[in-house]
Amino acid sequence: MSLDAAAKTVRESVGPRLFLTNFVPTFAMVAMIAILIWAGAPAKAPQFTNAWKTAATLGIGQVIIAVVLISVLVLVLQPLQLPMMRLLEGYWPRWTARPGVWWQNRKRDRLAKQAKPDGDVQQAGRAGSRLRRRFPRGEMLPTALGNVLAAAESRAGHEYGYDAVVAWPRLYPVLDEQTRAVVDDRRNTLDGLVRISVSAFVTAAVSGGLLYRASWWLLIPVGLLVLSRVSYLAAVHAAGEYGESLKVAFDLNRFALLARLHLELPADQRAERKLAEDLSLMWRQGPGEFTYHHPEQADD
Repeated sequence: MSLDAAAKTVRESVGPRLFLTNFVPTFAMVAMIAILIWAGAPAKAPQFTNAWKTAATLGIGQVIIAVVLISVLVLVLQPLQLPMMRLLEGYWPRWTARPGVWWQNRKRDRLAKQAKPDGDVQQAGRAGSRLRRRFPRGEMLPTALGNVLAAAESRAGHEYGYDAVVAWPRLYPVLDEQTRAVVDDRRNTLDGLVRISVSAFVTAAVSGGLLYRASWWLLIPVGLLVLSRVSYLAAVHAAGEYGESLKVAFDLNRFALLARLHLELPADQRAERKLAEDLSLMWRQGPGEFTYHHPEQADD
């Protein structure tokens, strides 16, 4: 089996989403640590010629075994994707979150002042758009990523009366193909950047321990920390794009959801809001009372 065939087998077995968002960052992390160890760290100053010699002696069977083991590691770590996301969102113990919440509140207040139409109306409009996109209407979180995602949850479907948190699991299965492709692509981008950020940080910590006596080689963990930070900032931007796709998904597919629920389509926005609020209340708290609408079946 060739390396290309092995890589194809991995892609097909783990799936394209898992391959791009989890396998690639995990493989890069393991490869970096392995290279440093093959180069001689931490016992002596690393020599990458030693790492190259070791890598050159690996047979195709050993490479395939390594790829399979990394694939198993990816599957084991997959359930940690949500905890990683929650960690970067800022769902921490309250006392640890206070400094971050204070800082995020300062940023929101500064942007809110810019959004007041006292001077340049266009500048105020842009500031208002950033304010709605970056910060939720309710309780603040201590990180930029958490607030952007919370803002997305509070905005998506809000003008129609929906609570996105409880409505989204019902809406997603009825999305049209084009909308779902956009939502999935932006979600994969977000998850991939989060995994890269976390993987780069972990690799920086491990490589720092391996290279603590290697003087200028410590630039490697420093570079990994920079990569982790840049990936996090990119994830914040990707979260904003993902939030926009959620909003569009409600705009274009909310009536398809009502049709699948066998509910009569509302005649105006007021009726739509009332129906959406009642549905959201039922999904959050329990049974509701609705009149169903069953389209007449065509005669055989």
